[in-house]
Parts: sequence; C-alpha cells; structure tokens
Amino acid sequence: MNQLDKKSQSWSALFSEPMSELVQRYTASVFFDKRLWRSDIDGSLAHARMLAAQGIVTAADLQAIEAGLATIAQEIESDRFEWKLELEDVHLNIEARLTQLAGDAGKRLHTGRSRNDQVATDVRLWLRGEIDLILGLLADLQRALVDLGERNVEVILPGFTHLQVAQPVSFGHHMLAYVEMFSRDTERLVEVRRRVNRLPLGAAALAGTSYPLDRESVAQALGMDGVCQNSIDAVSDRDFAIEFTAAAALAMVHISRLSEELVLWMSQNFGFIGIADRFTTGSSIMPQKKNPDVPELARGKTGRVVGHLMGLITLMKGQPLAYNKDNQEDKEPLFDTVDTLKDTLRIFAEMVGGITVRPEAMEKAALKGYATATDLADYLVKKGLPFRDAHETVAHAVKAAIASQMDLSELPLAVLQQFNPAIGEDVYGVLSLRGSLNARDVLGGTAPAQVRAQIARHRARLA
Repeated sequence: MNQLDKKSQSWSALFSEPMSELVQRYTASVFFDKRLWRSDIDGSLAHARMLAAQGIVTAADLQAIEAGLATIAQEIESDRFEWKLELEDVHLNIEARLTQLAGDAGKRLHTGRSRNDQVATDVRLWLRGEIDLILGLLADLQRALVDLGERNVEVILPGFTHLQVAQPVSFGHHMLAYVEMFSRDTERLVEVRRRVNRLPLGAAALAGTSYPLDRESVAQALGMDGVCQNSIDAVSDRDFAIEFTAAAALAMVHISRLSEELVLWMSQNFGFIGIADRFTTGSSIMPQKKNPDVPELARGKTGRVVGHLMGLITLMKGQPLAYNKDNQEDKEPLFDTVDTLKDTLRIFAEMVGGITVRPEAMEKAALKGYATATDLADYLVKKGLPFRDAHETVAHAVKAAIASQMDLSELPLAVLQQFNPAIGEDVYGVLSLRGSLNARDVLGGTAPAQVRAQIARHRARLA
C-alpha cells in the first residue's frame, strides 16, 4: 500500500498509532480547499518542469508526472475523482492519486517543496484568477451605472445631506458618484493583484531548500511578477488574503450604500424608482407588498464580508513565525468573500440595468426642501453682500416661505425684496431647480454639461 494511502497519513513512520477519526474530521480541509485543484496542478506542473530542467528529476519522470496530472485534471473535471477525507487536503489527495498513476515519479514531485509553500502558491494562483474575474464584474457594474446615468442626466434628484433635502442634483450625477467609488475599488484590486502575484514556491517548509531550484523560471512559467524574497515570510504570512478581503469589504460597503438608497427610493414614501419584479419578492400575508430583497440582502452580506476581514486579521495577529496550522482557517472566509462579492456584483449589474426612474416624484421632493436656498445666497453674494450676511438673509427668507407654505421660487418679488432690496426679477431663474442645476457648471459639478463630460470619460476608461 502506498504510504499516502494509509490512514495514518504521509508522516506515519514517526507515529505509533493512526490519527483518530475525530481529529481527521477536525483538521481536514479537503472538502473546502478542493476548489484549489486547478492551481495545485498548474503549480505542480511548473515545479516538475523546473526540476527536470535543473536535472533534479529525469525527463522520463517529468513525462510520467505530466501524464498523471493530465489524467487527474480530467477526472476532477468529469467529477470522477475520489476525494478522501483521510488524505486531509487537496494537495495530498492529488499527490496520492498521482503516485498511483505515475509510481515513483509521483513521489519525486514533492522534491524541493513543502505543503507550506505549495498551499501559499495555490491560494495566490487561485486568488489572482478570481481578482481578474472580479475586475470584469466591477467594470460591468460601472457600465450599467453609466448607462442609467446617461439616460437620466436631465432628471432632477433632491440631493441630501443628513437625509435632509440639500440641493438639486442630476440623477445621472448621483449615479456617477457610485461609478467613482467602484473605480477606486478597481484600482485597489489591481494593486492587490500585483502583491498577490508573487511566488512562494521554493521556500519549502520555511528555510528554503538545498536543491538547486530555479524559482524565477517557475514564476515566469506561472505568469507571476516575481518571487517572495524571504522563505520564512513566504510561507507564514497571509497579508495578501487580508488585503484582498479589505478591498472586497470596501467594495461591499459601496454596494451597501447604494442598496440603502435603492431601498429608500423604492419605498412609497419616496417613490423615486422602480426595481424590476425579478429582483423583488412579495409577502406571504400582505398581497400589496413588493420587497427589495436583493439590495436588502446585499446590505446584509456586507456585514458578512466585513466579518471575514476581522476574522482574518485576528487569525494572523498572534502567530509566531513561521507557518502554523491556524492558517488553514484562512480559506473558508477568503473563499466566501470571493463568492459573495462576485455574486453581488453580477446581480447588481443586471438589477441596475432594470431600474426605472420616476422624475416627477424626484422633482416634487426637491421642491419640498428649499433646495435652491444656497442659490439665493450665491445670488446675493454676486450682488455684493458678504456670504455670511447672505446666508443669514436667506435663512429669514426660508422661514417666511415655510410660514406661507410656499417654495422660495413662489414668493412674490416684493416679499423677497423685503429681505434685500438688491433682489430683482432675475432671481427667479436662479431659484428654479433647473437653474440651480445648470449653474453648477464646474469640473465635477452636477450641471448636465459636466455630467455628460464625465460620462464620456468613464466610457473611454471602461472601453
């Protein structure tokens, strides 16, 4: 029987009794880390080819290893591979099967490496690929938001601070605020990918190896940007996983903020938007209900990802150098973070594309909150009044408008002139929602001309 097939594991010669079944179940990771199988095979192929190039294994051994790993890949893809709990993880399961297929050549594959540097390599390779997928999904969501914004550049939305009506803004401008957030999420992930894409393989258990490995050639074969320069650090740190999860948590926070607004805007108290029925659910008791389950659940899943970040930081904070078994606990939170972020981005890109906007409700709400009060203050400043005095004057005008249950734009000129005689007929153009919107024609502002310029910039960036 092959040593790796024994229940007492690959180190059994040292031990006088096999591992208990309880400990096997407690310490095994194969049923969640098997998703690393492709990365494990890719890393093993690159390692084997380097061993052959360095004369550490023969060409015949390499041929047997390549054939065996190809067979294993086919078995896994066709769901014919038998994953064994007693072999603990994805690495030993693949190695055991390779040894069955390739004999002694399979045993030689592990020359010059340890599971410590092997797992660190596998996770980095896998995460690199997932980051590439996430970057594509972030781009899809940004395009959907740009499309929604472009269709609604001229739609006036009440902009809020403290959830109080503040100033009128273009709905398209508001959507582009989220595009900016997700573009920064993209930048962060690109930076994370660069640090993820470094090769630990060749660090072995912690001290490097006495075999004449060519680590740089392995990194090149795997498309990595370089090698980890310190063997102890290479196998023991998971800061790349923490950094990814931090970036993912920020992206989910941005999704959560958008979710909160969608939930509010869809409610009858706002009525600003509609979400397509396929993204909502009904009530088991109230037939009139249409619940925004997708944004609500995304808001909740944000806490899940933030929790994974805290868990990974706590996992790492007390570990001495070098590798510790604690690090097995990095995979499930990392895997779940990736899955949650991918699923959320995918569904949000589709949901945003199905949002319907209700301009009348938005404009009506903007008129309720004296959203052009700042415009009146700016108007008075241009007439020569110091801003602080203009601010005080407009506060009195708003107070009078509230008492009369009128908008500022509805107050007669004679009433407005009681607050400052410099106010003329031209003030009504300033006090209109459209006039306020058009006046903010500065880089980054909400004027439709500026919003269209930003849309063009984003389309060029996302092309």
